[in-house]
Amino acid sequence: QVQLVESGGGLVQPGGSLRLSCATSGFILSINDMGWYRQAPGNERELVASITTGGTRNYADSVRGRFTISRDNGSVYLQMNSLKPEDTAVYYCNGITASAYIGRWAWGQGTQVTVSS
Repeated sequence: QVQLVESGGGLVQPGGSLRLSCATSGFILSINDMGWYRQAPGNERELVASITTGGTRNYADSVRGRFTISRDNGSVYLQMNSLKPEDTAVYYCNGITASAYIGRWAWGQGTQVTVSS
């Protein structure tokens, strides 16, 4: 059974940083392309960063240059710098698909990120 457990969110001031973690189990992480998605109130969940098995990274225009996705044998990470209020959302990790809005497996509980002064 696939499990995705996100952590590391919180309340941060604009310009601050957070590092999100996603602990995975139930599948072989090393052979799956992975991504971080986010869902802001009233919006669809969307892909903001992805990393392939070969280490190729892609980012949404809204986060490029500020966010960095990485992975190791069991987890996926998202380093978020220069945070803006518009980054406020629930963040999820999942395997990526052909759609920027659909993950490969059932969603975890996500981790809330709130950027506010």
